[in-house]
Amino acid sequence: MSHPTILPPAPARGARGQVTAFVVIIVLALWLFAGLVIDGGLTLAAKRRAINEAEAAARAGAQAIAIGTFRTSGQVMLDPVGARAAARAYLAATGHPGTVQVTGERVTVTVQLTQRLQILGLAGLGSLHVTGRGTAVAERGVGQAQP
Repeated sequence: MSHPTILPPAPARGARGQVTAFVVIIVLALWLFAGLVIDGGLTLAAKRRAINEAEAAARAGAQAIAIGTFRTSGQVMLDPVGARAAARAYLAATGHPGTVQVTGERVTVTVQLTQRLQILGLAGLGSLHVTGRGTAVAERGVGQAQP
């Protein structure tokens, strides 16, 4: 007693290639999503690195106090030339370009980084530019901890 074999119906002529088109669209969508996740994460990390470097360079500059003024009056004042030189030396050590501004007791540093895109770079997007800014103030002694 044998059972008759039932074959599935043949696909209609217009349905040929639909699976291939569907797979191509899904693969492209997944590639785009992976590019947004990976390259977005790398860009955020580059932004954080730029901010960290700017803040560290500003702190280096804020340590350049005018020693003569401090010894005679006890007042903490920045040496503008020394502060600029210290911040620029820190930026030179990192190898990233930036600008340094010394205004009164405040040193402000801006760092620019270029982040090359790994996945989206294959689609023609080469890189993104990120900027980080940091400011430091020269202070005497240890102050209150800030939350």
